[in-house]
This record gives sequence, structure tokens and C-alpha cells, in this order.
Amino acid sequence: MANPMIEAIDVTKSFGDVTALNGVNVSVPEGSIHGLLGHNGAGKTTLVHILSTLLEPSTGTARICGLDVTRDAQDVRRRIGLTGQFASVDEQLSGRENLTLIARLLGASRRQALSRADELLELFELTDAAKRPASTYSGGMRRRLDISASLVGSPQVIFLDEPTTGLDPNSRIAVWEVIERLAKDGVSVLLTTQYLEEADRLCERITLLSKGSIVAEGTPTELKGAVGQRMVNVTLSAESQVPGALRALEAEGFRPTLAQDSSTALGVPVTASADLAVVVRALNEAHTDIAELGFSEPTLDDVYLRLTHEPAATPVPA
Repeated sequence: MANPMIEAIDVTKSFGDVTALNGVNVSVPEGSIHGLLGHNGAGKTTLVHILSTLLEPSTGTARICGLDVTRDAQDVRRRIGLTGQFASVDEQLSGRENLTLIARLLGASRRQALSRADELLELFELTDAAKRPASTYSGGMRRRLDISASLVGSPQVIFLDEPTTGLDPNSRIAVWEVIERLAKDGVSVLLTTQYLEEADRLCERITLLSKGSIVAEGTPTELKGAVGQRMVNVTLSAESQVPGALRALEAEGFRPTLAQDSSTALGVPVTASADLAVVVRALNEAHTDIAELGFSEPTLDDVYLRLTHEPAATPVPA
């Protein structure tokens, strides 16, 4: 892996007798979106607060762009943006005024601040609402303004703490497109979310936290493969065709099984979606008539439910 832009090494955090994080390790390269999944209280926000210099780790090391978040906190803050779970903009100011104010606080001249504000408003498709008070924005527009506010200083790293919570589906998709654009432009993103479809779409790698500890880590495909099997589901038009279908599939190296609640439904475990074509060809050559055909695979929901209700497991290898 290239030099990580976000790095946590054996990070722990305790609040009195409560251990919020227990030996957490995370590494995120440039231009990558890394997801943190976990239930409320799993430690996601605590880790984000440590990496963004809002909290100090009890033990362990955390670095941003190679800089220690405790020793080099001021330099780290110049390189990061943070969008929390709740709106951080001034609702009485317009979208343009909010962004201009932040740019001025970061040291930009008035002309530079206005230029940066207009650039971000166009990028996030808020130009038409630029002069309206933020209080008149829809939920999706406000979240886009929140994210744009965290980008005023052109950060190399951005932390998004449950950025789409409470949004309607259309607004959520709009925010997803913004996040994908950030990564494409080289920004490293650490995303916390409870929406599993969000992590599956956006994240190249995912760390699953439970009670402050990592229970799994890997790509979405690796995580799903660790808890279940891809399956081609076939229903034949007649029971008499089942023996021939089983022989044909076994000849191709598959291990089909007959469904317990049906005399014509077969389950065929496969390793890749491309195997679906092999199954269909084998059945056609055996002169079987396929009444129904489907493909299923484990979801991140399966991963989440399985691993967060079991003792801490060995992380999925990269």
C-alpha cells in the first residue's frame, strides 16, 4: 500500500472505566474512501475525533499525512476537513456567506474567499440557492453545504461522520456522488455510516467496529465472502429432470443440492458471478427446462449481523 494519509496504530481511548476504543488499527491511502461501520457506541465517532485532533488517544499512535495528531495537531488541522453528524453552518447566513466567512477565517482575502465560495457552490450544485438563508435549504442541500464548508481550505483528508443520516433517498444519492467526486480528485475520505448499502457502494475497504474493537476489516467483497456463499438458484419445470441436471452440474465441478421444500429447486454454490453462465450452459446441454433462475450472494447486512453478534474475530486479510 502507498504511504497512508490516515493512520491509526493500536489506538485506545478510555473515559474513566469505559474503554471506547481498544487497539484499533486503520490505514487509508490517498484518494481512497474507507468506511467505519458499527452500532451506536461502537467507537466510530471517538476514532474520528482522535484522528481530527478533537481528542487525544489514551495509547497508540494516530497520524494524518504522516503528522502525529497530538504532537503536530496544528499542522494536521490545516490538512483536514470534518463534517459531523449535525449541521455546522449558520442558518441565518446564506450559503455563499457561510463559505465566504470560513474562507476569511482561514486567512483568505475577500476576493479569494468569494472565489472559493462560488467554486464550491457550483461544485455542489448550490449556485441557484447561493443567496438564500441556509435555514431555507432542504436536508440534502444543507448536508451538501456542510461538506462544502469542510472543503473550503482544500484539505487532503476529510472525515465524514454519518453524513447522510436522516436524508431521503434522492438526497442521499446526491451526497454519495459528491463523496465519489472527492476521492476521484485525490482526497482521502474516512466515512462513518450505519447505512450498509452506502458502505457497499462507496468504500474500497471497510473496518467493522463493535464495542470499541475491530471485528473485521477488508473490501466489501472479502467481508461478504467471509460469512456466506454465492449461490445460483435454479427451478426446473419438471421433477423428472432433476437427476440429469444434478449429473450435468457435478460434471462441471459444482456441488448442487436439492432444496428441502421443493422437488424441482436446486441450489448451486459458486465462487463468482461468471459461474452463472457455466451453470446455464450445463443445464441446456443436459436438455433441462429452466423455469426460474436467480443469483444471490451475502450482503453487508449479513456481515454486520453475524460479526457484531459474535466474539471478536480475526480481521479478514487484505
